[in-house]
Amino acid sequence: MAKKIVKTNAARILDKEKIAHEVLQYDPEDGKIDGVSVAAKIGFSPEMVYKTLVAAGNSKQNYVFVVPVAEELDLKAAAKAAGEKKIEMVPVKEILGLTGYVRGGCSPLGMKKAFPTFIAEQAESLDEIIVSAGKIGMQLKLAPDDLIQATGGRYAAIVIAG
Repeated sequence: MAKKIVKTNAARILDKEKIAHEVLQYDPEDGKIDGVSVAAKIGFSPEMVYKTLVAAGNSKQNYVFVVPVAEELDLKAAAKAAGEKKIEMVPVKEILGLTGYVRGGCSPLGMKKAFPTFIAEQAESLDEIIVSAGKIGMQLKLAPDDLIQATGGRYAAIVIAG
């Protein structure tokens, strides 16, 4: 018997906004919850699977950056996109208190507070991307433009050029 899918806040937000999405589940028991491992577990290429990163600017404003799992956030480009002189990643120990999510289960949707959100411009060329549903073991597949709409975000050149 299939396990009942538990609705996360992120999925509820998409339902409320009537945004089409699909919930994907994977088994986190082996501890492999990094993005590339998750992509393999759910059967999608790492180019389609995005991780959610939280950073803080000099102004003490927090920002959310959504980038492909196999890529790295370019802090200089991210600062430029956010209009900050400099930004730094928020320490892992502060993520739960700030967002309501744990590392590995951080969704760009449904955080405790809405932060300015930037999605890597590569997403714009894809029909669908996959982001965390806000719980380790659950992902959401949706159109990138729908994620922009739901987060009030925008596309930006924020990954380290390969």
